[in-house]
Amino acid sequence: MKKDSLGIVHTQYLTFAEPPDTLQLKSGRSIGPVTLAYETYGKLNANKSNAILVCHALSGDAHAAGISKDDKTPGWWDNMIGPGKALDTDLYFVICSNVIGGCKGSTGPSSINPETQKPYALDFPLITIADMVEAQRHLIDSFGIEKLLCVIGGSMGGMQALQWASVYPERIIAAIPIATALKHSPQQIAFNEVMRQSIMADSVWREGYYYEHGQPENGLAVARMIGHITYMSDLSMEEKFSRKLKNENLSFQFKDDFEVEGYLRYRGYNFVKRFDANSYLYITKAIDYFDLSGEKFMSAVKKTAVRFLVISFKSDWLYPAHQSQDIVRLLKRKHAYTTYFDLISTYGHDAFLIETDDETRLIKNFLANVSPD
Repeated sequence: MKKDSLGIVHTQYLTFAEPPDTLQLKSGRSIGPVTLAYETYGKLNANKSNAILVCHALSGDAHAAGISKDDKTPGWWDNMIGPGKALDTDLYFVICSNVIGGCKGSTGPSSINPETQKPYALDFPLITIADMVEAQRHLIDSFGIEKLLCVIGGSMGGMQALQWASVYPERIIAAIPIATALKHSPQQIAFNEVMRQSIMADSVWREGYYYEHGQPENGLAVARMIGHITYMSDLSMEEKFSRKLKNENLSFQFKDDFEVEGYLRYRGYNFVKRFDANSYLYITKAIDYFDLSGEKFMSAVKKTAVRFLVISFKSDWLYPAHQSQDIVRLLKRKHAYTTYFDLISTYGHDAFLIETDDETRLIKNFLANVSPD
């Protein structure tokens, strides 16, 4: 086993908001009981001051690092979490949970509704990034952790990091939002709406009540194909595919003649094996609802002691650098200690999962100067 490997890891589960308690949601509705799937890496120190919360992106889950006991797959950020890595598990206790509304162990639309003993489907309430963070707060409380050393995440994970800083500034020392935004632009909402419509236009979707029949694989695959295009850059697609053909000659049929077509089909139809279509609808809607712009961010705080490291990538056109710069400007107005880097990369939005060398250097140096005191 490699020295920097975490080896086999186990997913754990926390259930809270059991009757008569419920989790109150921003929509005005409530839900309970609520289960969160989570994994931890490293050890929590005696005074519980070394905890770092990792927040995942749209299609992520609790399995951020190590090798899954169940399917032997590495975590989605395994290159960033472990001994000697950016989030050094020799120093820090790292926690990652699957968001509510998800489909990888946490309560979501595919979970059983205790009132009907059937999957919630569209009876599940609409959730927000704020609701995801409130559920995470219950998880953090279960460890007896009063203050997190850091909250970190990319894309939707970065939104959760910002939400933590905005709502619970007294409970975190630092935040690292990566490749994210304070709110979605009309273009970003438009992409999500097209993806949602592709799912809902699939006849197998059955208005969301498809669990007894099988999920809308074609619609979900197309949604993922659309999403995956936005995660790459024009340059990265040129370097990876250009106009390469799968075979020597064009088929003159509606087949995947080009390698890029075959790649997108593979990504789309592989995705349906591990993700629930309704969860895709709910989570993209939560992202679109997110808005911490202007006075909404830290509305009760004029000056914050939370320290921030904000990272963007020059080739990211889904969450372009100017949106990270908007975050930095807002943080400056709150007199926050803020460090910002716009990293050179050709990978587009996916860079936050790939450019681990630069991220490791920045995050290690930043965390070295973050003290629990």
